[in-house]
This record gives sequence, C-alpha cells and structure tokens, in this order.
Amino acid sequence: MSNSYHPQPYHPPQTYQPVPPFLSGPPKPPRRRLPFVILLTCLTLVMITVCVLLTLGSTLFSFINSFNRLTSFPPISTPVPTLPPLKVYNVVGKPTIDVQFINNVLAYYNSPASGKGQALHDAGIRYGINPAYALAFFLEESNFGTKGVATVTHALGNIRADPGEPQYKGYRLYKTWEKGFEDWYKLIAEKYVAEWHLSTVDQIVPVYAPSDDHNDEGQYVRTIKIAIERWRNGYVDV
Repeated sequence: MSNSYHPQPYHPPQTYQPVPPFLSGPPKPPRRRLPFVILLTCLTLVMITVCVLLTLGSTLFSFINSFNRLTSFPPISTPVPTLPPLKVYNVVGKPTIDVQFINNVLAYYNSPASGKGQALHDAGIRYGINPAYALAFFLEESNFGTKGVATVTHALGNIRADPGEPQYKGYRLYKTWEKGFEDWYKLIAEKYVAEWHLSTVDQIVPVYAPSDDHNDEGQYVRTIKIAIERWRNGYVDV
C-alpha cells in the first residue's frame, strides 16, 4: 500500500479588522433641527413686522401733524391784508383790537403778562389811547416782557426812574403788570399828548427813544407801524 500525499487547501491567516466606531452600533437618528429653524423664521418675521409697523406709524404720525398744522385755525401767517395802510399813525383814539386779540398776541409770544389783555385794553380806554399802540410799544421795548429789565420791572415801556422812585437798573419798578400798563398810558396821555402835543408815532418815538440813548429811531418807528398794520388785518404774529 502506497502512501500518497494529499495537500490541504491553503487558508490565509485571518487578520484583525477593527470595526469603525460609526459601525460599532446601530446608527443614531439625525438631530431634529426643524423646530429651531421654525423659531428662527418666526422671530425674523416678527422683527420685520415690528420695523414695518414702526416705520408706518412714524410716517402716519408725521402726516397727522402736518395735516393738523395745515388745517388749524386761525393760520398765523396766511391772512391777506385787505385794509389800506394808515397815512397817519396816531396813538389817540378808540381801540382797534379787542381784549381777546390782545390776549392771543400775548399768549402767542409767551409773554409773562399773558391773560392781562383786559387791563391793557381798559387802561387805554380810560386815557383815550388806542391799546394797539401800547401793545406795539410793549413789543418793541421788551418783546412783550420776555427780554431786558422788563422781566423784573413789569414795565410796558421801560420808563426811566426819577430820583426817589422805585427802580431797577435806572428804570421804574412796578409791583404788577397792571401798574406798569397804567403808568405808560398816563405818561403818553398827559405828557406827550396833552403837554407836548405829540400824538403820532413819528413824533413820539424820537423823544421817547432818542438815538442818543442808543436807540435806532427808524427801526423803532417801523416796528410800531408794521405791528399796527398786521393787527388791523387780523394777524397775530408780527
């Protein structure tokens, strides 16, 4: 019996192949990002909506303000003059403006004498002086009591004080606006008109506010006349 060799089939040695970590277990489900995306989108839309509303609100507010200004009555600077200019500006005469108009002017200029229109009007009637001229002098002297010594003295016309009189920086000092109004009317009626026979603006101003006392007489006269004309034609501002 003969021995015969039967070769065994070759099997290569098995090498260790590590399993990748991502294959070591069941795959993890992907993160759900949908709610976050929705939230971010909603926030963006809200911000856009707020911005649009703010813009529209601001535009609407500006429009309403403009509309109110255009439709408010009376418009300050729109009346068209209908009366011819005066040839002579005489301070003596009946009132050409009423109490309410005087109060409107004082309030428009934020005068500390606001609400004193009745006193200014009535004192003019007592002394026979048109209150419109008193108001015009008040404008030129202190912008209706808002500037200069008149803020302290309650003076309509910044009258120089005589020795022994209550004074502030050389000007007559009054306890009330009513006293200041009364004194100005008395000065004009008794001194300028009755004693010196000066009754027009062109006659009074060179004596009342002379250039040698650092006044511009021409400008002073123009201011008085412009104020009188505008008030005659219904304007409140000058």
